Order: sequence, then structure tokens, then C-alpha cells
Amino acid sequence: MRTIGNVIWFLFGGIFMGLAWCFFGLIAFISIVGIPWGRACFVIAGFSFFPFGKEAMARDELTQSEDIGTSGLGVLGNIIWFVFAGFWFVFAGFWLAIGHLLSAIACFITIIGIPFALQHLKLAGISIAPIGKTIVTKEVAAAARSANTNANAEVANLRANSSH
Repeated sequence: MRTIGNVIWFLFGGIFMGLAWCFFGLIAFISIVGIPWGRACFVIAGFSFFPFGKEAMARDELTQSEDIGTSGLGVLGNIIWFVFAGFWFVFAGFWLAIGHLLSAIACFITIIGIPFALQHLKLAGISIAPIGKTIVTKEVAAAARSANTNANAEVANLRANSSH
């Protein structure tokens, strides 16, 4: 089912939004200082081309450790991305989000397009803050969330037992 969804997605619009991500990634790479944003663009472009069966998640949620993209610098990077991304101060995050929102509206109009609209809404959210995100399969995301839940439960039990 994922393969069919991805093929339909790609042929009926996914290619355009994926290319838009690539375009903004190239602009970011040309600017040299935008390389971290360009890298994020190309990672998300792959997700935008074929989103079914994949999920975007924060890297610290996946690895249970903070890195530069998931720290305060990552937050600053996402603010810079949304406000000034691109060599010519193209509002890349804003335009990508608008593109995905308009695509979602077009898909919602038809009943059969609702799963595609939901994917566009996910991508619109990522368009706002792509730094610190990674793309994984749904199975990997579920396993990471389960491991995080178990780790958090163990920490809570240790705290409860140490306070007695």
C-alpha cells in the first residue's frame, strides 16, 4: 500500500514540492553559510518525494541524546530558516509551508485525496522548523518512542523510590 501511495503521490504533485525543497536547498548551499539549512532541505526533499511509510521526528527523540540541531542552536537555526533562509533572503520556510497548505486544500476537496492532504499538512509543519529533524520509517519511529517511554518510566520509578 505504501508503494502505491508513494507512486500516486509522486506523479500527482509530490514531485513539484520535492523539487521546491531541492531548489531552496541549492540556494542555501550556494550561500555557503546556508549549508546546514541546505542539508535539511535535501533530507526533507526525499521525504517530500515519497512520504508514505516514513515519518519525520526530532533527532533527540530518536537517539535520546541532544546534538547541535536539537539544542538551543537548532531553535535559533529554525528561526533564521523561517525568517531569512536563502541567499537572497527568500522566505523559504514560509513559501514551502504555503505550497504544502495549498496542496493539502486541493487534496481535501476530493474524498480520495484526504490521505495525501494529511501528508501535505505534516510537510507544512516541517517547513516551519526543519533543523533537528530526521526522516525514519514508521516502524523505527514507533520503536524509538517505545524506548523513550520505557526510559522515562524507569527514571520516574527511580525518582519515586529515592524520595521514600
